[in-house]
Amino acid sequence: MKRRSLLFLFVLCFAVPAFAADKPNVLFIAVDDLRPELACYGKQHIHSPNIDKLAESSTLFERTYCMVPTCGASRASLMTGIRPARKRFVNFLTWADRDAPGITTMNTQFKQNGYYTVSMGKIFHHPQDSAQGWSEPAWRPKGVAWYQRPENQKLHEERQKQGKRKAKGPAWESADVPDNAYADGVLAEQAISKLQQLKKQEQPFFLAVGFFKPHLPFIAPQKYWDLYDHDKIQLPENYKVPQDAPEESIHNSGELRAYAGIPRKGPVSEATARNLIHGYYACVSYTDAQIGKLLAELERLELSDNTIVVLWGDHGWNLGDHTLWCKHSCYESSLQIPLLVRAPGIQGGQRRSALIETIDVYPSLCTLAGIPRPEHLAGQSFVELMRNPDTKWKGAAVSRFRNGDTIRTDALRYTEYTNPKGKRTSRMLYDHSSDPLENRNVAEKRTDESKTLSKQLNQIKGRDGKPGGK
Repeated sequence: MKRRSLLFLFVLCFAVPAFAADKPNVLFIAVDDLRPELACYGKQHIHSPNIDKLAESSTLFERTYCMVPTCGASRASLMTGIRPARKRFVNFLTWADRDAPGITTMNTQFKQNGYYTVSMGKIFHHPQDSAQGWSEPAWRPKGVAWYQRPENQKLHEERQKQGKRKAKGPAWESADVPDNAYADGVLAEQAISKLQQLKKQEQPFFLAVGFFKPHLPFIAPQKYWDLYDHDKIQLPENYKVPQDAPEESIHNSGELRAYAGIPRKGPVSEATARNLIHGYYACVSYTDAQIGKLLAELERLELSDNTIVVLWGDHGWNLGDHTLWCKHSCYESSLQIPLLVRAPGIQGGQRRSALIETIDVYPSLCTLAGIPRPEHLAGQSFVELMRNPDTKWKGAAVSRFRNGDTIRTDALRYTEYTNPKGKRTSRMLYDHSSDPLENRNVAEKRTDESKTLSKQLNQIKGRDGKPGGK
């Protein structure tokens, strides 16, 4: 009997590490393809009341940039905390486990420091990636049809049978259905249920919830489409290729071309462009509503006061900017993302204009949670910046896509393209103080600045000192 009592005390004391007992929870919200097209970022035409409300109690980072403007690579970089390279974190199919073997991912670090870690929806591109870092298998909605309109379901099924590169149904859909007819509505319900379970545990949790919209296809219940007046939707001011831009900076928007009704090449019609923009807006509002439900449950369960909340997009998205759709470029519209962080003990409703890289999220969350930061991290913790706007901070953010490397400073964005041997093939420079939409490439007119930024860019590319870091 005495031995049983001792065993019980041992389990009670050591099943959850003592150092984790008083740690804050983490609600880690990812949104696929979400650019800062939100009212709290000054886009007053967008109906995003729930994210806007979160911003009122958070630190809103006005200038945050992803490392790679494609989902798998971007997520792997953020979750490992290391920079991409020519052969590391390259495309949407990236696995963190394969590109960065032996690196402790963010979820793994939290798990090893006493957290119960859960992945729901899309966090890594592959749900099996970094599996050892989750306390239970990653969960995604299953059996939820992409389309709800019968004619769209039929068209999608027929096109899926075509060729090696499977074609898809329409690029957008509005249907008079409830929120849970689509995957994000189901995800919100399951995440709420998981929160209720986690509330009952003594162990602090790291709950990662990755919403799928506004990723293509732009499918959302009709009520979210109705929030916008279609006749008032306009094409972007920079619906043109920038003056003197390198050819390799512009792509064919290949991700979009797989959808029914989209031409295989060349510009889409104005009517199609406006429908795409309308659909993107509707999906932003749809996902905003699901995020609102999740945050409301966090509040109802009285978990808000001891939970760090992070909301981020994996990369930007082009809505016709520079004639582009989707992401996959070194332009601002592909690289800039929203980032909101709410943390216990830090004043909310603040805004920071400092240049943030998504590799800064990992060390920052470790700091906020009071757990160790792995030595391999290439980013910096922005927690002191949250507390004090006068904190000294980095002067540049660096990203890359395929053969392009780009650096963003306070007023400039410089990009250079290189061949596999590292020889520069072209470059571009945009002055955001006079040309915020990046309409005029002045790299060849301002060669001294281009040279200086090229040197700075290449220094930063190698500063993590890891293999492939160049």
